[in-house]
Amino acid sequence: MELKYVGKTKDVYELEDGNYLLQFKDDVTGVDGVFDPGANTVGLTIDGVGQAGLKLTKHFFEVLKEKGIPTHYIDADIEKATMTVKPAEVFGNGLEVICRYRAVGSFLRRYGLYAEEGQPLDGFVEVTLKDDEREDPPISEDALDMLGILSKEEYGVLKQLTREIGLIVKEELAKKDIDLYDIKFEFGRAGKDKQIVLIDEISGGNMRAYKDGQYIEPLELEKLFF
Repeated sequence: MELKYVGKTKDVYELEDGNYLLQFKDDVTGVDGVFDPGANTVGLTIDGVGQAGLKLTKHFFEVLKEKGIPTHYIDADIEKATMTVKPAEVFGNGLEVICRYRAVGSFLRRYGLYAEEGQPLDGFVEVTLKDDEREDPPISEDALDMLGILSKEEYGVLKQLTREIGLIVKEELAKKDIDLYDIKFEFGRAGKDKQIVLIDEISGGNMRAYKDGQYIEPLELEKLFF
């Protein structure tokens, strides 16, 4: 096993068979000790959040598999906080794709002149570059195509998958009376045909979920869900 990448919330190892192992950590993104899934820095460490995130990720990826949604997921070991995945090539240096159902977070910070906190957004899809130095700037479909990061055809697939997956996660959470406000996904190209697949994770660390109007911390989300 060879360490290939040290991330904010996960480390990535290459396995001998060509697949990859994701090691989930107890670090979460945020600023000054306050969790924020939209932040590009590690803000705090919460004991057990790695396993909790993987437990949710395993559940959602297996639901997606049943529904025929393409992902890089192979299997997971909750006790070791590891997930085995198929190799996938990210777009450029990586993109983050956000599906928004309510106006909160960075959306509200940018568009607060026109938006009110918590107003419905109906699954609005937004793409940002993974670029810590420039604070993950939003990027348009035309710019993605012009810069050779993502073709317009691929953008259409990406947007459709984002809305499908977001709705599935939203419906799963609703079964527990949990309301999804927004969620962040990552995608890549996998296999010889370069199929666009969901990669990374689906956990409390990359979404904002609320119950009875109150925000749910990542570790608490796992407890409420299971």
